[in-house]
Amino acid sequence: MDKDMFKLADLLKCLKDEKKRMEAELKDVNVSIEETENRLSEMMIDTETQSFNRSGTLFYLSTRLYASTLAEKKQDLFEALKKYGFGSLVVETVNANSLSAFVKEQIAENEDQLPVWLDGKVNVFEKTSIGIRKAK
Repeated sequence: MDKDMFKLADLLKCLKDEKKRMEAELKDVNVSIEETENRLSEMMIDTETQSFNRSGTLFYLSTRLYASTLAEKKQDLFEALKKYGFGSLVVETVNANSLSAFVKEQIAENEDQLPVWLDGKVNVFEKTSIGIRKAK
């Protein structure tokens, strides 16, 4: 066997091992980010702070609505969307971002309530997060 082949094989193994280590580390960092973001957003909500500057960085509360199809009600949702003239949202699946935007629009048009025909067919929740950008 060629020595260069063994060197490349060893390098590839080292790189794959390093990738696994880094992915595990990234998971840990993402957990820490989520925990810290949750604590900071709770503190900002409790103190009624919408945004603040810190060391040239603007931190601000951002709330986004998420909606997803209830697995056991997927066909019911598709039929309801088609029945009420929103069949263009239905392909093989409903895109999560499109569904979230649609549900948000429907709630706004229905006095801040989920329309009855969607009730029990989608999960709806809001997630508050912290946006970060360079302050001007």
